Amino acid sequence: KHDSALAEKGKEKFAMCAAGHGADGKGNQQLGAPNLTDQTWLYGSDEATIVETITNGRNNMMPAHGELLGEGKVHVLAAYVYGLSKK
Repeated sequence: KHDSALAEKGKEKFAMCAAGHGADGKGNQQLGAPNLTDQTWLYGSDEATIVETITNGRNNMMPAHGELLGEGKVHVLAAYVYGLSKK
């Protein structure tokens, strides 16, 4: 279930992702950063998969942020990213 309050807190954490995914989450194909607002997800769009992606990164394209953010902030950011595709 989407938690809109938690997702709103994640919006400020998303600023660090905007360089690749854009401030609106629509992505930058030249960088290989996908659109996070559509229904096309290479690895899956469930919360656990988003947390895994943020924590560990993907295929040397998406850097790992788990150590930088910590578990709590990863979950807040994941809630926000999850919400982008559910609008």
